[in-house]
This record gives sequence, C-alpha cells and structure tokens, in this order.
Amino acid sequence: MLLGRPLQTLTLPLLRRHLSAAAAEAVVSPADLLHTDPLSPPYDYLPGHPRPDPKHDEVILAVPRASSGRHLAAKERKVGRVPAILFEQENGQEGGNKRLVSVQSKQIRKLVDHLGRSFFLSRLFQLQVWSEHAGQGDLVESVRVLPRKVHLHAGTDEPLNVTFMRAPSSALLKIDVPLVFIGDDASPGLRKGAYLNTIKRTVKYLCPADIVPPYIEVDLSELDIGQKLLMRNLKVHPALKLLQSPDQPICSLDHSKLLFVLLMIFRDRTLLKIPFHLLAISNFVPECCSPRM
Repeated sequence: MLLGRPLQTLTLPLLRRHLSAAAAEAVVSPADLLHTDPLSPPYDYLPGHPRPDPKHDEVILAVPRASSGRHLAAKERKVGRVPAILFEQENGQEGGNKRLVSVQSKQIRKLVDHLGRSFFLSRLFQLQVWSEHAGQGDLVESVRVLPRKVHLHAGTDEPLNVTFMRAPSSALLKIDVPLVFIGDDASPGLRKGAYLNTIKRTVKYLCPADIVPPYIEVDLSELDIGQKLLMRNLKVHPALKLLQSPDQPICSLDHSKLLFVLLMIFRDRTLLKIPFHLLAISNFVPECCSPRM
C-alpha cells in the first residue's frame, strides 16, 4: 500500500491559480526579448566586434550662422571657424530641418588628422550649438551627429566646410565603413612572398545609429596565394545591411610582380640551364608559368 499525501480536489479557484502561475513562468517580458535579439532594437555592439573607443569621444562646439555664401564663408575661415550644415534624413526633400552653423577649424582639423578622414566620417559625435562663442551663452541644441562630408584644402588639408547629419537612435544611416586588415603575419600567402592587392578601402552599409561600427576587420590569416575575400565574407553585426553586391571582392593575394616576370622568363628552358624543379622559388610557381613539357 502506498502512503502519501491525499489527492487534492482540483476546484475552479485552484485551477485558476495553477494556470496563472504557469502562465507567469512562461511569459518573457518584451524588454528581455529586445535585449537578446540582435536584430531588434535597442541595439548593442556584439562581443568580438569593433566598437568606438571612448577615449576618442569629443563634443564638437558650434555657433549659429545667419546666412551662407562665399564671402561669409571666407570671413568665417579668417577668424578660425569652418562653415557647416546640420540636417536630418527625414523630410530631406523639404530641407531636412537644416541649420547653418560654424565649427572651430582647429577642432575639426585635429579630429581629421587624428582619426583619418574615412574614420572621421564613420564616427558619431555630440554636437552642441551655442548662442554666442563656442561654449558660451545659451545652449541652442545638443544632438548626436554623423559627419557626412568634409571638404579639405588640396594643398594644406585645412577644413573648408563640413556637413553633419542628425543621428537619433531611430535613424538608419548609410555609412562607408572603413576596413582594417588583420592577420597578415599569419597569412600563408603573404609568408610565401605574395602581395596584398587591396581593392576596397570602405564598404557601404545601412547601420542603425546605435551600433555604427568604427571599422570592420578583414581577417587575412587563412588567405593563400590566388585567393580573395568578398564582401559577403565580412563579419558584421546582423542588423547591418550591405548596400553593395556581396560578390564584390575586397582584396586578393597575388604573386609578386617581380617574381611573376622572372617566372615568365624562366618558363623558356632555352634561357635557363638549371633544371626547373631545382629552383628555390619553385614553390611559388603558378600553374600558368609551369615549364613547357
């Protein structure tokens, strides 16, 4: 005979209590789902992916500009300021809430020199517009922005004008993200004497404003001679959308040009008395340069 607790009568109130408890355990809050799904906002950078370095964070200071024009722009540059435009993507055909401002030439020059032009154009900054001189008077607007364009003097690299685009969390931004090549020391092709043929320096993505990558890493550690990497091979956040053909090549490992010329000469046995298979460089001979039989 089995001894135990007597069976409990399953009344309607008890049934409701059991069902409510089970439902509460099964329910997952929407916030939890948003934080676990990389394709749903709010977005965050994934482990192992590049993220902006906080030490490069800087607030760009600006003042309102009454009007535009060549003569006014020249006056602004004489006093150490750069004409700039602040706008947003929404209602772009209607002006995009455009605001004319001027920023400090010294600050923009420092950022471009320190980060590099491509990296400057793929990084978000906080822009503060003050009523008087930069940092003085009333704060007119403080907004996160993406530098859209920067025009530099051809001879001195001094900034001539800058275009900023507002980048709220809800925005999707078209950005030419710069590429950084890594793993060259472990690449079997480069160790054999090949040279890296860089085809693309940047790749265009549609990025949520909260996870704009400062750059994308291109891993060369497994690339051998004659192989190439395509845009589809890049490892990026799944919320980023590639705006170019995924089959476009980024880089390839090609034979050394000097070595290729030598091999074309060595291909003719009449010009070389040494047996071809004894050449120290025979490991690098492509099929197209193999000796005629």
